[in-house]
Amino acid sequence: MLFAVSSFAQETKDRQKISDTFDELDNGKLVIRFFDALTGKPIQSGTVSIESIGEYETDFEGRIYFESAEENAVLKVKFTHSKYITSQFDVEIMAGTLFFNRFSISPKMPLGSLRAVLDWSDSPRDLDLHLVKKNSYHISYRNLRVAADGTAKLDRDDTDGFGPETITTTNVDNSAEYLIFVHDFTNQNSSSSNSLSKSKGSVKIYGRDNELIDVFKVPEDESGTYWLVCKIVEGRVVLLNKISSSEN
Repeated sequence: MLFAVSSFAQETKDRQKISDTFDELDNGKLVIRFFDALTGKPIQSGTVSIESIGEYETDFEGRIYFESAEENAVLKVKFTHSKYITSQFDVEIMAGTLFFNRFSISPKMPLGSLRAVLDWSDSPRDLDLHLVKKNSYHISYRNLRVAADGTAKLDRDDTDGFGPETITTTNVDNSAEYLIFVHDFTNQNSSSSNSLSKSKGSVKIYGRDNELIDVFKVPEDESGTYWLVCKIVEGRVVLLNKISSSEN
């Protein structure tokens, strides 16, 4: 099933953003939110460890609140939950505020699966995640949403900012080559646009034995509507991480 984001969901996201800003400015609290990568719903009762700061539990809105004495810092954050893949990544504080505070976490998967999860800010509204198996299928909202053999699918599409957008393949062919990229559909007719590079986009790659393999952040200050994230070659993640005017 494909979960399309409704206008109600968008209003909820905007309301969350305003609430988080209020907490930062008026209460001196920083807020991080965690969401299910397949449904987009908040994850409750997750354990969040922030290096040198403390350990927290997410509430019914998937939130934690914490304080930091640092105005500018990169925090090591670890998320654990019995139903989700343990995920560790960096969270950046700039001028006393969080550079980005919404993170989508993958539920645990069958062994042999690969999952890509895209998060970004509220702009551009519509970024599309793509998974291409060379000489085989091309999964995205505007291509195939489910592979003919059923082994790969677009789990969730998002058309109005923040994400998550998620693609899963349940049977990784270690003799094949895969390409993962992001297309800025909002600005598709403006190849000189730099909106994609300003999107605060990140792609998490999950696989192996239910592990977070890698986290890629969109390159900044570059023009182009395609973000070539990585390739999967013989089961290994090969770094690309560049902005381009095409998927090639």
